[in-house]
Amino acid sequence: MPAANTVQPLVRRFSRPSSRRWPHALAWAALALLILTTIAHLATRPPPMPAYAAVRAAWQPSEAWLYDRDGHLLDSERVDFERRRLAWVPLQDISPAVRTAVVQSEDRRFWSHGGVDWLAVASAVRARLTILGGTGNRSRGASTLAMQLAAFLDPGLAQPGQRDWRAKLRQMRAAQHLADAWTHEQMLEAYLNLVPLRGEAQGIGAGAASLFGKAPADMNRTDAALFAGLLPSPGAGADALARRACRIAATPDCTAIRAAAATLVSGEHAARADPGLAPHLAVRLLDKPGKRVTTTIDRRIQAAAIVALRRQLAGLGSDRVRDGAVVVLDNATGDVLAYVGGVGLKSTAASVDGANARRQAGSTLKPHLYAQVIEHGWLTAASILDDSPVQLDTASGLYVPKNYDRSFKGPVSVRHALAASLNVPAVRALVIDDVQQFRDRLWALGYHGLVEDGEYYGFSLALGSAEVSLVEQANAFRTLANNGNWSPVRYHPTRHLRHHPPRRIVSPAAAFIVGDILADAAARTDAFGADSALRLPFWAAAKTGTSKGMRDNWCIGWSDRFTVAVWVGNLEGDSMRAVSGTSGAAPVWRDVMLALHAGRPGKPPAMPAEVEVRRITLPGTREPPRREYFVRGTAQNEMAAAPAIARRPRITSPVSGSVYALDPDIPPDRQRLAVTVSGAVAGYRLILDKKPLGDADAGAQIMPRPGSHMLALVDPGGRTIDRIRFTVR
Repeated sequence: MPAANTVQPLVRRFSRPSSRRWPHALAWAALALLILTTIAHLATRPPPMPAYAAVRAAWQPSEAWLYDRDGHLLDSERVDFERRRLAWVPLQDISPAVRTAVVQSEDRRFWSHGGVDWLAVASAVRARLTILGGTGNRSRGASTLAMQLAAFLDPGLAQPGQRDWRAKLRQMRAAQHLADAWTHEQMLEAYLNLVPLRGEAQGIGAGAASLFGKAPADMNRTDAALFAGLLPSPGAGADALARRACRIAATPDCTAIRAAAATLVSGEHAARADPGLAPHLAVRLLDKPGKRVTTTIDRRIQAAAIVALRRQLAGLGSDRVRDGAVVVLDNATGDVLAYVGGVGLKSTAASVDGANARRQAGSTLKPHLYAQVIEHGWLTAASILDDSPVQLDTASGLYVPKNYDRSFKGPVSVRHALAASLNVPAVRALVIDDVQQFRDRLWALGYHGLVEDGEYYGFSLALGSAEVSLVEQANAFRTLANNGNWSPVRYHPTRHLRHHPPRRIVSPAAAFIVGDILADAAARTDAFGADSALRLPFWAAAKTGTSKGMRDNWCIGWSDRFTVAVWVGNLEGDSMRAVSGTSGAAPVWRDVMLALHAGRPGKPPAMPAEVEVRRITLPGTREPPRREYFVRGTAQNEMAAAPAIARRPRITSPVSGSVYALDPDIPPDRQRLAVTVSGAVAGYRLILDKKPLGDADAGAQIMPRPGSHMLALVDPGGRTIDRIRFTVR
């Protein structure tokens, strides 16, 4: 009995702790679950999602846009090359067919769930289990539009290779946060703008433009099915894309979809939404992503200039001319109405802006030279210039100007010399003027490529040896159209004219007279024919020019309302073949002028008060009597070449720059150089290498010795009137 009593308490002692273990185990299990849940919560915590307004505000297109004066799109320019995306497209501006197709294919219960489609998740889990068991097929995933949007907003949520449960849970939680903070409309709008598409395109704006050639609002049901079909695999081929789009469209006849898929994959629609009317100006003015610039360009005039230039270049043939440019200005405001830097075709330098590139000016600078000497009263439109061979001694050597046709016309009036673009008279006019003074005048007219002084350019500046741009040319000639008043060109209509008041560069009288000469079809008949491309059915002044080596061809002119400047040539610098001023640039100038004045012909300018009219005769020339315009106070009734005795004394032989070689077989005293002079030279003396040679009117002979020599003609007062250099070898 005692033994039994002692055993029983021991049993009770050991059985009590066993019954108390469950609460402790449950507590520990709850604690462990809490810890695991906390760890899982922390491990799957998504990044903070931005607000809808912040996403909209941060959106930055890769493009910038150029518009004409009426708000029509001219061109766009890619500025950000990381990706291609256009302006943010509001949901109401996206075709309902696209919205329906995307929701149907990507997230059919989008409008009813809170960011995560739990039914789709359960279906995906069940499908996964059946696949692991070997009894099921792969089904559609459970990723919703909100989950994909979260990954677009933070790419860390969907990095390549991250397909584990943790990444998926982070994406789901981020989607729930979006659904709590955003409306469904905002989520769908953001998804359609952020979704990556084929190539570099991102978003419905870039996708609709580059893939379909349409605005998002204009996409039809076929477009919508193809767009939605691209979303799972943007790089899909035409066949795979067509099959997927057919399933989305739920149509038995997929003929139209297959055809559209082939066109989409080929990239045929890529440029339809961008008119591409001013690519060179777009490059010049668009420098920031998303920038929208409204210009002074008139789309109608821009298109007409492009058509005229393209037609002319195609007619000339790329074996002769590949490039060209056109600029049209409004005379009154300086607005750039057309800016064509090139039209492509078979150009080998299509990206170079021909309207802004500096090229050799040729004869197009002559009107400014004659305007300057007429303004100063040194010449008139009736003054006689000698078109005969001339050699000018310059610091860089002997300069021998020649006319375009290598012939000489003898005594000609300034009117005839400028209208026929004779070279030698222009050089003689520059001698009368001054090279530095003419260079300064060109700078004042806006030719800011002339950065050197006059001595650097020399007398060849009269024939356009300097390099200028087409825009500079147009505005300098516009100055003549505006009675000598210069103001800068305007690319932006918001720039008010009073910020840049006109500046007087040329006198109204000189501008009027030069304009009348350049509009005189009769005066240019000898050089250009009676019915050249420069002759219009209304008043217009024009000047052509061709640079050295036939590399550049210009035509610049104006009417009462417009100035049109045209350049054709080869931007790579090779010469043109058989292309002159009237066959190259002038036909384009004519076509553009006719388009500008359709229904409203140009009117001749009013004669300024500083101009007077006289009837003149020109004995000794081939020019008949005519009515002529003069700056008041310079008029004459008769213009004739001055007699030899009245001309400025000068050395006529040896010719400056000549090189003579001594013959060793002839005695030196039999090899003499005769010196001849012209004009009234009584009392004048000849100086050879700073030593007296004799009286000029008595003639002299030089005993040549090897070396370089300087011969000077000095008047009775000791002033040097003329000098020449020659060399003996």
